[in-house]
Amino acid sequence: QVQLVESGGGLVQAVGSLRLSCAASGHTASTDAMGWFRQAPGKEREFVATISWRGDNTYYADFVKGRCTISRDNAKTTLILQMDSLKSEDTAVYYCAASTKLYLHITEYARMNPYDYWGQGIQVTVSS
Repeated sequence: QVQLVESGGGLVQAVGSLRLSCAASGHTASTDAMGWFRQAPGKEREFVATISWRGDNTYYADFVKGRCTISRDNAKTTLILQMDSLKSEDTAVYYCAASTKLYLHITEYARMNPYDYWGQGIQVTVSS
């Protein structure tokens, strides 16, 4: 089992920045790629960014490219999402996720199905 706990959310003004963290514990050695998803009120959960198990490969949703950076430590215990130039439409609950499945291409992790573990989510509110 792997436990994921997000932190760093809150209220921020538009064009500001926010840094989300995800602390992983338990059997983290079994995890492969990790990712961030978000869910706005009345909408489905959507992919934001993912990073490979070695941290050397990343993939982003088009709506965050150039504004967000995903990173992780070598011990696989911390996942980071640095968000800059925030917009009101970035307001959502953000979820950290971890996969134990191995796919050839990083783009395979841009969907919910590969992920086995999820955090409880953290609110990010961007005021315009």
